[in-house]
Amino acid sequence: MTFLFGIFAILFFGVGPAAGEEPSQSDWHYGGLLDLSYELNFNFPDNHLWRSKTTTPSVNEPALNMAVGYVRKDPSQHSRWGLEFGLQEGHDADGLVPSTIPDRDKPIDHATQLKHFSRANVSFLAPIGNGLKVTAGLFNSYIGYQSIYARYNLNYTRSYMADNAPYFVFGLSATYPVNEATTVGFYIINGYNYLSHINNQPSYGMQVAWKPTTRLTLTENLYYGADQSNTAIEFWRFFSDSIIEWKDGPFTFAAAYDIGTENAAELPGHPRTFWTAGALYAHWNVSGPWSVALRPEFYWDRNARITGSEQFIAAVTTTLEYKWCIDLHTLLARLEHRYDDSRGTEGGFFTGDFIGPGMIGLTPGQHLLLFSLIWFIDH
Repeated sequence: MTFLFGIFAILFFGVGPAAGEEPSQSDWHYGGLLDLSYELNFNFPDNHLWRSKTTTPSVNEPALNMAVGYVRKDPSQHSRWGLEFGLQEGHDADGLVPSTIPDRDKPIDHATQLKHFSRANVSFLAPIGNGLKVTAGLFNSYIGYQSIYARYNLNYTRSYMADNAPYFVFGLSATYPVNEATTVGFYIINGYNYLSHINNQPSYGMQVAWKPTTRLTLTENLYYGADQSNTAIEFWRFFSDSIIEWKDGPFTFAAAYDIGTENAAELPGHPRTFWTAGALYAHWNVSGPWSVALRPEFYWDRNARITGSEQFIAAVTTTLEYKWCIDLHTLLARLEHRYDDSRGTEGGFFTGDFIGPGMIGLTPGQHLLLFSLIWFIDH
């Protein structure tokens, strides 16, 4: 409750424009969000959990998936310093804390408290060329097409590829617009999961975004770093995230493909592990407040490196959205259906009753029907 109070304090008493400034001219912004859902899983698992999912994990019961409050100052040519600070609460924030895996993952001290920070960074727009922006602290991940905040996404639920890539990173970034079409970014961060501390070796990232036309954007994100207790370079993780997006009026189409690999330092012979994922996105603003979206996807965790299970997951998600706006307030009402299928030696989704102490049955498929309300304000 303390964190929720802080969120709404930011929302309703946030920093506004400086005296004498028009709101449209101010670099200061504040806002907040509430994300509520009810997810009907037709397998009716007794543990009320969605297996292999870190966001929207609670099924067959009302859920507060996210509450957020933030304040932000954008750096600009007339005021080059910027900052972001925000607090968050909900099931989606809970999923940010990693489980302890010997030699591979260990939550940092106070991770259960630090998960409540959605942003905490300062930035500076250096007067170099077209403007070099340097940011230090906790900030949004440069990897991925989807956000942890459902309001920014075409569908309500996130894909498996989004849930198993970084939503946030902690460290230092430098981004530079080479020209009107191309932007590059370089990153020095504390690791793949910012709330994990398995070693003291920094990791590295790079982004290239190219917009050859007003409709088309191509983005390549790379990550390279040590995410095991053994930091020898032969055990470093390599991860690639490729995105193509096309927008034209009411239509948005996108495709994303991920591939990751690392040698398992803790296993005999240090076998090479591998995972890959892909998704297609289609969104159509049918008329006024009404929109529909479709997303087929897959996730293959060949060696149980990321999800903890050897499995191939395929899913299809369809979403109907109604968007209502008044002044600065926006309400999104979404009705979503998805079918998920998980195959492999350790695949499956929770179903039915407990079959033993702490054990619940598994089945290859699941149907879900989701009702969600997302309210947010941006100023």
